[in-house]
Amino acid sequence: MRDIAREMEAIYRRVLVPVNGTAGDRRVLEILGSVVQKQPVGITLIYVVEVPQSMPLDAELPDEIEKGEAVLAEAEAFARQRLAAKGDLLMTELLQARSAGAAIVDEAIERNANAIVMAATNRLKYGKITMGETVVYVLRNAPCEVVVVRQALD
Repeated sequence: MRDIAREMEAIYRRVLVPVNGTAGDRRVLEILGSVVQKQPVGITLIYVVEVPQSMPLDAELPDEIEKGEAVLAEAEAFARQRLAAKGDLLMTELLQARSAGAAIVDEAIERNANAIVMAATNRLKYGKITMGETVVYVLRNAPCEVVVVRQALD
């Protein structure tokens, strides 16, 4: 683990961390905290509100926005505690998009991220186990390294 941590510190200067309010968020931040302790790393926490196709992209979605803001606030507080991050190294971003995966990839491109670190859970879809569309999209299309943390199954 120590060698991996040294490699990650050397490589990752700008990290994007999608959050969604699950226990996986904390696990990702715990792992990230144990990896990036010595060097300053810019971390951006993002929450994506997915807008249904039947609505305009800039539709007012107060409940979803409120939930996203709460998730980001909780993740930011945990990250500041766990990562001992300085104010200018930790940012949050609330996005509205049709697809969370595409929004995450676009944000990684815009921020010139070195890595996306995200949580995943196994789901059963059409009788097959999958990590979900968002994780698959990010893995296929991200312009940078992607670290996926899948929590142990119950």
